[in-house]
Amino acid sequence: MVPMPEQSPPLATHDVTNQPPPLAPYDASADAALLEGLRREGAGWAEEDVRLLGLRAGGAEAQEWGELANRHEPELRTHDRYGNRVDEVEFHPSWHHLMRTAVAEGLAGTPWAEDRPGAHVARTAGGLVWGHTEAGHGCPTSMTYAAVPALRAQPDLAKVYEPLLTSREYDPGLRVPTEKRGLLAGMGMTEKQGGSDVRTNTTVATPTDEPGVYTLRGHKWFTSAPMCDVFLVLAQAPGGLSCFLVPRVLPDGTRNTFRIQRLKDKLGNRSNASSEPEFDRTVAWLVGPEGRGVKTIIEMVNCTRLDCVMSSATLMRKTLVEAGHHARYRSAFGARLLDQPLMRNVLADLALESEAATTLTLRLAGAADRAVRGDEGERAFRRIATAVGKYWVTKRGPAFTAEALECLGGNGYVEDSGMPRHYREAPLLSIWEGSGNVNALDVLRALGRSPESAESLFGELALARGANAHLDATVTSLRRELTEADQLSARRVVERMALALQGSLLVRHAPPAVADAFCATRLGGDWGHSFGTLPSGTDLGAILDRALPV
Repeated sequence: MVPMPEQSPPLATHDVTNQPPPLAPYDASADAALLEGLRREGAGWAEEDVRLLGLRAGGAEAQEWGELANRHEPELRTHDRYGNRVDEVEFHPSWHHLMRTAVAEGLAGTPWAEDRPGAHVARTAGGLVWGHTEAGHGCPTSMTYAAVPALRAQPDLAKVYEPLLTSREYDPGLRVPTEKRGLLAGMGMTEKQGGSDVRTNTTVATPTDEPGVYTLRGHKWFTSAPMCDVFLVLAQAPGGLSCFLVPRVLPDGTRNTFRIQRLKDKLGNRSNASSEPEFDRTVAWLVGPEGRGVKTIIEMVNCTRLDCVMSSATLMRKTLVEAGHHARYRSAFGARLLDQPLMRNVLADLALESEAATTLTLRLAGAADRAVRGDEGERAFRRIATAVGKYWVTKRGPAFTAEALECLGGNGYVEDSGMPRHYREAPLLSIWEGSGNVNALDVLRALGRSPESAESLFGELALARGANAHLDATVTSLRRELTEADQLSARRVVERMALALQGSLLVRHAPPAVADAFCATRLGGDWGHSFGTLPSGTDLGAILDRALPV
């Protein structure tokens, strides 16, 4: 009898080796810089809630929600089956799960209804961990948060809508706003001919016979989250550019004219619907005096710019965690990637950037919280520091995310890893609420119009005087540079301001290994032009142990 050949084990060639296990479940709040900043900025009372939310954000279910909400993008339905105009946007159930959690956790307008100090810091910390799920649904929660202080310019409207905008109830669907358990707010500022130059808006507001009530006619170029219940819109009234409240559904239950022409086909942020609405005899209520539209929305801008910084810091932390997880389990050339000197340099460099971004975010949130409670010094600091942080942290996001993706090699380049989604998201934060140039020029404007803002910044920097020679030298030169700053040098000067501010915060609050490495590289110049170029002698182990706990 001819012997039968010995059979190989089934699918032997498909054994998977040298690949990391799934990251989820993990704790998105396991970040020393985050928890220390939460306590330092006056919201230590929220730590247990933040930790619980971090566990939920890093759980397999919430991570899947984020993936599904981006795979199944929102769809515009302009008409019903009978031909009636409805202008509704349909979302995958995962979007609603994300939104329901975010609103219930107080990440929308809730802090404005809470009296205890630190409420706005707690919200920011919650965003820093819940943002590990996905970024798109952070847009409507951010706009809802930002709409409340702007709406307070019209107390009679605020009395009606603020309790609903600060609710923890997520109540989707277009119905009469006052009949719902909770509301979401959007914004309609940008027009195709103007962009950031909102004073060139051409939407026209015509007064009606009813005091405070107008009708709008115009076309907005970029209005995100069109499924929100109410919108703050800029339009040209007889007295100049003014702010208006536009509900999707009028008090009598009829649909207000809000024709969605199309949804934007965006680079990233694809779970979130962004639209071009058209107004035609659209009913609107005046918010604040005629001609003071920009002044009315300035508080809104401060809030949404803070959220841009927060979202960039969140994206940095999320992609660093992904890169560190991969490096901990992946081996190459006889050793784990995490033990390879050059990979350790890259990850430690990313960790420095991430901690600086998180620490600055929470300092800005603390300033916002104290400014709301009447601290004029913090108000002045917030005015300039938020624009500085918005410029710099959001600029660092794309380069950071690209480097973190590269830590995974080819594995990071495929959609299944999630890293391409993060990479596509990163550029948005430097564009939303004013591009880099707009924010840099806003800093110059603050320096010219509000000298107290500059002094508040230098007062903050002075708290670290004498602790680091690189920082001291930077602050000294920065004072001179500010006296000569102009449009041509605006980006350079604002970058220096941001690095000095981050350096001073780390010198005061981070371990010496972190602060010394940051100041030596970002301020002292002992650095290359890409991540992974920390100098010899840097305590990589101390930095990595803090950033990537086992």
